[in-house]
Amino acid sequence: MDSSCICEQCCVFCDCQNRKALFLVTVTPLSFLIYERVAHFSSVRALDSAQEVLEQADYLYSCGETQKLHQLLVRHKDSDDAEFLWRLARGSRDLALLSSISADEKKRLTYEAFDYAKKALEKNQACFAAHKWFAICLSDVGDYEGIKVKIGNSYTIRNHLEQAIELNPKDATSIHILGYWCFAFAELAWYQRKVAAVIFASPPTATYEEALAFFLKAEEVDPNFYSKNLLMLGKSYMMLSDVKRAALWLAKARDYPAVTEEDKQVHKEALELLKKLG
Repeated sequence: MDSSCICEQCCVFCDCQNRKALFLVTVTPLSFLIYERVAHFSSVRALDSAQEVLEQADYLYSCGETQKLHQLLVRHKDSDDAEFLWRLARGSRDLALLSSISADEKKRLTYEAFDYAKKALEKNQACFAAHKWFAICLSDVGDYEGIKVKIGNSYTIRNHLEQAIELNPKDATSIHILGYWCFAFAELAWYQRKVAAVIFASPPTATYEEALAFFLKAEEVDPNFYSKNLLMLGKSYMMLSDVKRAALWLAKARDYPAVTEEDKQVHKEALELLKKLG
């Protein structure tokens, strides 16, 4: 580049700088106030837009619109906001649970959900939902990596569930999942217990009574919030040979409005168990 070009560019640069300086010098207090308000309004509108997406996402989730929800949130997969990321983890997982999804796609979505949950937790350790969905998705990934890995992750899963409950004691879902954790270890098969004994010096253990206490606590925090909690209350009472209470909760699970794919599966299992109870 010759010196004339450089000089010309310098003049343009200086002219631009002078105009900026002139603008700042001549701006009146009133016009500057207007400028500040316009800038603030723009940032608020952007924030409102993000909030609107989250509200729309929560509405779609409540309606059981799994595919639409995933399509909405996947546009924000590169977000640094944990609120988007944990919802995306939940959306990917829910999509994986649909009966129309192929086995290969289910596996892909399961790992995708885990990646989003992990990222959400990295972005905000104080987000209770990030801890909850990390625990859930870590458990799901274990289904593809064998019983040794799944059991090996068990203490990590429980730890994150307990952190989620500590951060938000009113989140019934976290309490329910901790109950499910206890139920799973209470019914662990003998060969799985052997695997657990190899992995841990003190293998994780739990009882049906502990599981029941968590399911009841979840129901106390948010009555009738989740069809699966009603089902697990029925199953826990069955394992404790309390037929009357088991039938009561299984009937509630059967009569729960079937909005999601999981609700439909719960409805089917509740009917089968009620038949067994006679």
